[in-house]
Amino acid sequence: MQLPFRMLSIPAGENGKGDSLKLDLHIHTLDDPKDAVDYSAHQLLERARALGFRVLAITLHDAVFDRQQVFADAAAMGILLIPAAELRLCGADVIVLNVTGEEIAGIKDFDDLRRLRAQRGTSIFTIAPHPFYVFGSSIGSRLLKEIDCFDAIEICHFHKGFLNPNRRAEKVASRFGKPLIATSDAHRLHAFGHHYTSIPMPGQLTAENVFTALRMARLKLTSPPCSFVDLVTAIYFIFLAHPFRRRRKRRHMIRVARKQDCARQPLNLDFMSRDLPRVKKR
Repeated sequence: MQLPFRMLSIPAGENGKGDSLKLDLHIHTLDDPKDAVDYSAHQLLERARALGFRVLAITLHDAVFDRQQVFADAAAMGILLIPAAELRLCGADVIVLNVTGEEIAGIKDFDDLRRLRAQRGTSIFTIAPHPFYVFGSSIGSRLLKEIDCFDAIEICHFHKGFLNPNRRAEKVASRFGKPLIATSDAHRLHAFGHHYTSIPMPGQLTAENVFTALRMARLKLTSPPCSFVDLVTAIYFIFLAHPFRRRRKRRHMIRVARKQDCARQPLNLDFMSRDLPRVKKR
């Protein structure tokens, strides 16, 4: 698989401490075509470096993040940035890692995903995000039917006490021998860094080596329960602030599209000549 940009491998010893590394494979930035996010990829990289992260995936909705300069800047920081997307397949969200835009354009359903997985083998990695949460586009019980499409199941960051649909995810993962992966699903910059997965430090930091470690399930999950304040602010963001931002973003995009259409269309004056009264010659 030839990526349209160069994804660098990084010596594992660079910018790393200890014998493990931290990764987050479900993050959104303001590049997202559907969600209204207020921080940039470079702001994410700066925070990730400060918090000691070594592997990230920016998972835009139905689009692959492929800005070459950001990948180069991440590598310069000692961070492996994996091209990825969060696809909506048959109403369910699916995270696909180490893919191109051309590849995801051809994925319309789970059978297409199966074909891509068969073609790419272990060089691709798929995750079922927040599978049993009622908000968003969770796959729900259909996960059992499509379990062969997934390498791992996500532990969602949004949980506290009895409010924890991750318990069902844990049971499914145990039943089918799938690893659990903690992520932030960050839509706000301050939400990044608290929920993540740690893996043993590989000899060379490449996407394939990261996937191998994840499949071997030699993982440490960090996903603390929400505080009461976190719970309230998350509910406010999910059900009020974020829907408002998305509507505002859509209205802005519509206005921009209309202006572009008007700029492209030449002024047609034919109707004026048709409506002008004819002057008879004397």
